[in-house]
Amino acid sequence: MAVGTITSKGQTTIPKSVRDRLALKAGDRLEFVVQDDGAVLMVPATVSLDELEGMLPRPSRTVTLDDMDRAIRERGGANSGDD
Repeated sequence: MAVGTITSKGQTTIPKSVRDRLALKAGDRLEFVVQDDGAVLMVPATVSLDELEGMLPRPSRTVTLDDMDRAIRERGGANSGDD
């Protein structure tokens, strides 16, 4: 079991074995989830682009920026410039 100590400023050092297991590095953000039974889960809140790759299916067709602009105009979402 990995153990850490809280400083007077409320800071702690995450043991190397835990950092390695969660692939944490300096600057990563963590989320602390307090469970009903008082247990606390520490979950990495930083996700790398590599981890996101392949999560969504490829689109059935390619949409260009012109296609997007046209769709926005057709639905009245473009600013008319009358501010």
